[in-house]
Amino acid sequence: MTAMDHDLHLLTGAYALDALDGIERARFERHLARCGSCREEVRGLRETAALLANATAITPPPEMRQRVLAATAQIRQLPPPGHAAPVLGVYQAARRRLGSARPAVMIAVTAVAAVIVALLVLQVTTVRQLHSAQARSQAIAAVLSAPDARIQTTSTRVGGTVTAVVSPGHQEAVVTTAGMPALPGGRVYQLWVMSKGGARSAGLLLASDEPALASGFGAADQLGITIEPAGGTTRPTTAPIVVIPARA
Repeated sequence: MTAMDHDLHLLTGAYALDALDGIERARFERHLARCGSCREEVRGLRETAALLANATAITPPPEMRQRVLAATAQIRQLPPPGHAAPVLGVYQAARRRLGSARPAVMIAVTAVAAVIVALLVLQVTTVRQLHSAQARSQAIAAVLSAPDARIQTTSTRVGGTVTAVVSPGHQEAVVTTAGMPALPGGRVYQLWVMSKGGARSAGLLLASDEPALASGFGAADQLGITIEPAGGTTRPTTAPIVVIPARA
């Protein structure tokens, strides 16, 4: 391999970003026709640049056209036909362009890699959430269809009702609400499993039509609902607005 061939191998990034002039481009394309490794590298760099462009594309500002036209007067023109720049000058210019193109390509590769990692993390998180939601739905269905399931409906102190479907065999209860007033911002309804040892959170009641599942609900326990700060608390800070015992 000659020194000139070696230099041509270094122009894949500049070529992929269309940073070669006519003479450089023609010489590199002749090299590209017989160099499989360079063709593969150019293909990969172009795909990466395209992905990055699609991800970051924005509408150019109105003044962009005027800036481009103003810059053309400051750009050095190519020599007339028949007066090509010396070969050394061509490669020096290519190396300068390559020096600016390589960082751009590396930034593109890094950005695309970051997007791929983010997508993989999102995919894993989504799959886990789907599995969790599926398991919760199956547990709710098991309680509602349990042979020992019984229904209790109780009014609350603030209005509306709470209905609990309790299965002693599963030691679980499915809780729904109806007609309870909307709370001001920064306050939520929180469901508790209350026993002699204290109260354990069973989650927030964020929507009246969404059932909540209270697990580990023993025969001596009670269900309670309190009004708490947004996000919930680790233990009740207000008196329950309703209490439902495991046994009617």
